[in-house]
Amino acid sequence: MTSTLPPGGPQWTSAQLTQIGEATEIQLASSRPDGTSSPFTTMWIARVDDGLYVRSAGGPDRPWYRRALAAGRGHLRAAGAEYEIAFAGADPDVNDAIDAVLHAKYDRYGPGPVGHITGPATHPLTLRLLRSTP
Repeated sequence: MTSTLPPGGPQWTSAQLTQIGEATEIQLASSRPDGTSSPFTTMWIARVDDGLYVRSAGGPDRPWYRRALAAGRGHLRAAGAEYEIAFAGADPDVNDAIDAVLHAKYDRYGPGPVGHITGPATHPLTLRLLRSTP
């Protein structure tokens, strides 16, 4: 899995970052080798600067997470739109900021749900969602 797209690849617009980043929930699906998509999974999302991030709440063995790592590509549904994406590793330096965003957005749901996607144990399970082309 790469951490960036080739130079000149598509970028998120400011409006897309805002709409997706402010969404309470998004849906993600990975691409299968035959070109079809896996089932969509509902996720919480964090926007930090120009990055969009998700974490595996159930650990590294969650099916959606394993499929995303294996495929490296997929689809994002959010704010009434669908996008082709690439799943990339996240820079470890952004983890504390992601935690802060997730707490600010989701603490209203209680410490249990937010605790599954924040803190040092979840940092290695962070994926950055990059714009991609079909």
